[in-house]
Amino acid sequence: MSDTTQNGPMLAADGTPLKRSLARALRRQKMRALMLISPLLIFVLVTFIAPIADMLFRSVENQMVSETLPTTTQVLGEWDHSAGEPPAEPVYEALYYDLFIAAEAKEHTKLGTRLNYEYTGVSSLFRSTGRGLDDLGDDYLDELEEVDDRWGEGAFWYDLMTGTGSTDEDLVAAHAKRLEQLTGDKLSGDVGFAPSTEIAALLPKTTAAYADFAVYTALVDGDVVAEEDPWESVYVGLMTDLQTADVASYSGPEAEALQTAAEAAQGIEYIPLKTFFAEEDEDWLNVDIWATVQTYSSKYTSGYFLNAVDLQLTPDGIEARPENQQIYIMLFKRTMFMSLAITFSCIALGYPVAWLLANLPASKANLLMILVLLPFWTSLLVRTSAWKVMLQQQGVINDVLVWLGLVDDAARLVMINNQFGTIVAMTHILLPFMILPLYSVMQGIPPSYLRAAKSLGATNWTAFWRVYFPQSVPGIGAGSILVFILAIGYYITPEIVGGTTGTFISNRIAYHISSSLNWGLGAALGAILLAVVLLLYWAYDKIVGIDNVKLG
Repeated sequence: MSDTTQNGPMLAADGTPLKRSLARALRRQKMRALMLISPLLIFVLVTFIAPIADMLFRSVENQMVSETLPTTTQVLGEWDHSAGEPPAEPVYEALYYDLFIAAEAKEHTKLGTRLNYEYTGVSSLFRSTGRGLDDLGDDYLDELEEVDDRWGEGAFWYDLMTGTGSTDEDLVAAHAKRLEQLTGDKLSGDVGFAPSTEIAALLPKTTAAYADFAVYTALVDGDVVAEEDPWESVYVGLMTDLQTADVASYSGPEAEALQTAAEAAQGIEYIPLKTFFAEEDEDWLNVDIWATVQTYSSKYTSGYFLNAVDLQLTPDGIEARPENQQIYIMLFKRTMFMSLAITFSCIALGYPVAWLLANLPASKANLLMILVLLPFWTSLLVRTSAWKVMLQQQGVINDVLVWLGLVDDAARLVMINNQFGTIVAMTHILLPFMILPLYSVMQGIPPSYLRAAKSLGATNWTAFWRVYFPQSVPGIGAGSILVFILAIGYYITPEIVGGTTGTFISNRIAYHISSSLNWGLGAALGAILLAVVLLLYWAYDKIVGIDNVKLG
């Protein structure tokens, strides 16, 4: 043995220290193992973790209001709803321009739908107002064209807005970014327009409205800005600016036409935008509607979770919802109760069947196992519909009971469209998920244990209860977890046979996701249901111990 080996670190065959060589080999092994499981890991991340994360985000996400009405929500932040008066003119001015471009992008109806979840009637308000936004600008255009026909031409406007000298590129970039947030699309390309800094300072509202028009025309419609007639909102902006702007000293392109229009504007009736909105719909003077917009103007909200527990977020804080709207707590309680009832009924029915399968000869046990698995080969809708036929008042079970004289024909049992029908149908559907874990565990219990107990003087019941049953508890635990978690998330069977008293919270989640499109509330209900399941799982682990759960 060399001095190096005796006095220094032990070396591998290639001369590197053995400890470093072993660490390198272990890293390689871990990397190979990671590469082997990476497809499954990616699949789980994409199909399981990502949807849950998205659901949790949607339950608090509230960016639609602030992205659709960015200027309005900013100005509205200074308004105090407790005064009982609607906002001042600057808020209505901001609303007009925000709502105009939202209507062009067909996003105003989505905003109305979102706010309608919190205040009934807002959806129709936004929809009807969106159709009338053009009217005010058309009236101003008619007045201006009587002074100079060129006010209706795109090339004339382009020359006026671009002017001479320096231009404001940042303004166009800001409006392009705002349009991206509004539409949710990535916009690219050259707008082909930048307002002159002189015009932007002289006519700020006109410039902002024209920038919205230019960005949308170039990046969404794909047209040339100089060749298109401007939006009606541009004329509203011009008339607003001309009320205070001093254009006498302006000497840029189309200066004479602008000065003539300023003189003519003194004889044109200017309609404040607050008055315009009030004429469109008097609900725009409703303090409660504006308070709702202000309350939900933040990017994130607890409103969905509050709604999910029968509360609501109001301008004055958190309040209980009206009694006739309090349904979710009741649905959560019903879901828990019925899921537990289904689980216990599956244990009561599945335990004897599993015991029989485990103790019969293999040939007979295999035949019975086919019967247990047979429901898996039948459509869920067919099985559920069959119970609807069986349980209805004119169904098979009631007919048999009447024939046997156990039930009077005039007083047939109501066994469908209620909790009883849901429990019966779902017990039948979920029973195999209880039998299979029980059978798998029971197969591993040696029959000699029972014989030994009896030989020591135990009765059949004592031998079962003291020897056999404790060994089958892991199967009960596994089956209960499977049945309970499946039951708590079922919605097809309760929808068909549950009626109004036998539906689960999952039915409401499905309704909000597919029908009402209130994804935020659906996500909040789903998040609460997930939290409840995890809490019950934790409690089960503490009481029973998850290590005692076995599938065989």
